[in-house]
Amino acid sequence: MHMNVAPHLLTEDRAEYERVLDDALSTAHARPELAGVGSRLTVAQLRAMTLNATALVTSAAASEYDHFVKVREQNRASVGVRDPDAHDHLGTGSGAGVVAIVTVMVPVLAGAAAVIFLLVGAVLHALAPTVAFGATLLTAGLVFGSLAAAGLLCAAAGLLVTALRNSPVEVSTGGPPAAPDDELSRAREAWRLALLERGILPFLRDALAATPPDPTGP
Repeated sequence: MHMNVAPHLLTEDRAEYERVLDDALSTAHARPELAGVGSRLTVAQLRAMTLNATALVTSAAASEYDHFVKVREQNRASVGVRDPDAHDHLGTGSGAGVVAIVTVMVPVLAGAAAVIFLLVGAVLHALAPTVAFGATLLTAGLVFGSLAAAGLLCAAAGLLVTALRNSPVEVSTGGPPAAPDDELSRAREAWRLALLERGILPFLRDALAATPPDPTGP
């Protein structure tokens, strides 16, 4: 069955409209004004009629719906600007990447230089103990070895700081955190209530009143 959608009812809200309608029909037995369900019209017939009259039914709650849509759009827009430092983070990302590369490369290069100097210095010192150049290379190798060790410590410290910075932080405010969508939830419920009480229920009641009882029924 094709459902006519009111001009102001967005496609994403069709399912919500149907849920409110189904809730009303499922509790029809508890509503005296809908006592004719089953004897005058079946649930399926009433549902089809209400879906086909979507434009008429939803117009009864147009103001609440417009407010709900407005709050929802504001809520969605706020998500994009919730982090005012987003561009700053992007701008500093390249600088942080360079620092990270340097931090990693320093101990690697220093360690490689230390190995080379120590190896060559040890060979020269073994072949010519009296040549001072071998001792100089050994000293240089020890210096680069110290640099490599210091670089490793700095890299480890940087990783620890980064991990702590990126970890979620819980801030105690002495009470439950405020839900950012409280206003959206209230607007949705206000629309649902208006849709039910001023739109769906009156339409179902009028449809039942306009239909004579089935003479073949119980």
